[in-house]
Amino acid sequence: MINLALVTGAARGIGLATTQLFLEMGWQVVMVDRDSDELEAVAGELKGVHPILCDVGSAENVAVMAEEVGRIAQYGLNALVNNAGVAEFMPIGETDFATWDRVMQVNLDGVFLMSQALTPLLAKARGSIVNISSISGLRASTLRVAYGTSKAAVNALTRQQAVELGELGIRANAVAPGPVRTKLAMAVHSEEIIAAYHDAIPLNRYGSEREIAEAVCFLASDRASYITGQVLAADGGFEATGIGLPALRKK
Repeated sequence: MINLALVTGAARGIGLATTQLFLEMGWQVVMVDRDSDELEAVAGELKGVHPILCDVGSAENVAVMAEEVGRIAQYGLNALVNNAGVAEFMPIGETDFATWDRVMQVNLDGVFLMSQALTPLLAKARGSIVNISSISGLRASTLRVAYGTSKAAVNALTRQQAVELGELGIRANAVAPGPVRTKLAMAVHSEEIIAAYHDAIPLNRYGSEREIAEAVCFLASDRASYITGQVLAADGGFEATGIGLPALRKK
C-alpha cells in the first residue's frame, strides 16, 4: 500500500520541495494550490501527484476539495502538510484590518479548515498533521504583527490538535523555519539584511527549502511515531540566540 500525503501551497517553495521529497520516499502526493497556472505546470512534470485547485482560506473551497481527496484516498490520508501561507510585513500602525484578515484567513483559518475537513481520512490511516509555522511565531520581530501573530496561533493550534486528535491516532506537529533561501527572500532581502541574518544565526547562513522539507517529512513519517504536539524550529539556531548581540559572540 502506497502512502498518501497532501501538501498545500505545493506549487512552489517549501511546499514543492516537500512534495518532491515525499515522491522520493515512494509516497503519492495530493498537490493543493490556488495558483492554477503554476500548479498545472509543476504537476505536469511530476509522477505520482494529484493536483487540486483550492483556496485553503475558503470554507467552501475546502469542502469541495475534501470530497475530491476522499475519492483519491481509498485507504485514508497518511499526512497533511499545511504549508500554504501569505506574508505581509508592515508596522502595526499601518496594518489595516483587511491586511490582518487576509493573513489570518490563509495562515490560520486555512490550517483549521484543512485539518478539520481531512480528520476522518487522517484517522482512517492513523496519519499525521505537520503545520508550517515560522520562527516569527516563536520570537517577535518588527513589521510582523499579522504574520507573526498568525504563526504563533498556528503553534497553539498544533498543540490543540495533538491533544484532541491523539485519541484518533493522529499526530500533530509544526515546523518553524527560520530564514530560508527562497527566490522571494533573495529578491527582497538586501545585502545588508542578508549579512545581518548571517550574523544572527549560529550556523551563519540561510536554510534551504530542502532542509525544511527534510524536517517536515521526518515528522510526517513513522520515524516520528511517538512525537506529537511539538514545534520544531528548523532555523540554524536563530531562536536559541534570543536577543544577544551578534557582535559580542564574535569576541
